[in-house]
Amino acid sequence: MTPADPCPCGRPVAYAACCGRFHAGDAAPDAEALMRSRYSAYVKQLPAYLLASWHPDTRPETLSLDEPAGQRTHWLGLTVHEHALQDADHAQVRFTARYRIGGGSAVKMQEHSRFVRLDGRWFYLDALP
Repeated sequence: MTPADPCPCGRPVAYAACCGRFHAGDAAPDAEALMRSRYSAYVKQLPAYLLASWHPDTRPETLSLDEPAGQRTHWLGLTVHEHALQDADHAQVRFTARYRIGGGSAVKMQEHSRFVRLDGRWFYLDALP
């Protein structure tokens, strides 16, 4: 994948102008942009970005995306259903991510995530049950 390729997050924009700039250090302007950039980080195998964009209260100590060759996750697409701002520093995003593990059937993962802004930067907090 090159910077001119379409962004994995599904927006009709080149990766470099979309999630690539957040992966390079720019702050995401809102929770939806952060969530999309986190999806793209899974696609591009960027565990350091995923940890850095995870709220310190819920972030795991480590995150490995290494998988055996036959069990690799292949991300197939993202649909954002809703982005709701609770107040200036709290938001929620509902989305569906589609993926396949190895040669298995496609799976849909639906999540309703919470995000918090600290010192001007958005962070993934957790998923609602």
